[in-house]
Amino acid sequence: MSIEVLPVSGLPIFHEGDSISKEICDKIELKDGDILCIASSVYSKTKGFTRVIDSITPTEKAKEIAGQCKEDTRFIQAVLDETEDLILEYPFVLSKLKCGHVGVRAGVDNSNIERGFIIRLPPEPMISAEEIRCEIKEITGKDVRVIITDTCGRAFRRGQTGVALGWAGMPAIRDFRGDTDLFGRVLEITEEAVVDEFAAFSNFIMGESNNGVPAVVFRNAPKWEGHDSLFFTSDEDITIKALKKK
Repeated sequence: MSIEVLPVSGLPIFHEGDSISKEICDKIELKDGDILCIASSVYSKTKGFTRVIDSITPTEKAKEIAGQCKEDTRFIQAVLDETEDLILEYPFVLSKLKCGHVGVRAGVDNSNIERGFIIRLPPEPMISAEEIRCEIKEITGKDVRVIITDTCGRAFRRGQTGVALGWAGMPAIRDFRGDTDLFGRVLEITEEAVVDEFAAFSNFIMGESNNGVPAVVFRNAPKWEGHDSLFFTSDEDITIKALKKK
């Protein structure tokens, strides 16, 4: 297996109403089977999933949490507005979103956007990924796979890595259960989060500061069989249960 990694360079600063699909297709010749990873921040900007920080009025709850975390009360209110389940309030806000993603500050960000604005995560990232996939098919006739990415911290480890928020054209999980290892043992629990692996490597190419590469193409990646149950259900997620007991 030999997978080619192609940063999509030369893309503009995106604004609401811009077509990220068209801009990508103008900058790179896509092929059938390519995996296209797109940073959620640029997708959100094109769709207007942004807010003016001065337009946000903080509630008493936001003021209380902001006082503990030493954050802007308006920023914390924006985080609460995106939160379906508040898991931690201190030393940082940890939220579960409606789409199932769990992230610090509900993924709300004020980097790589004009001063005075904040960016929200796409509220329905699976639909967003399918939308881009269909737009690229219409523009180029090519059948590509799409992942909407974000960066996220991990329990037990320092540093952030890319993760998949939404995906289309492939299963999220490569399911090895029922297969055998090199010694013939039947695998019973092995499920590989392939979309997260592609998202993580794409984030290495995109960078976290001023690289200006919000899209990355992986070429010659094989197909895999599996399922889309990437997020634990509330009954399965023992980490959230343990955190909420405190």
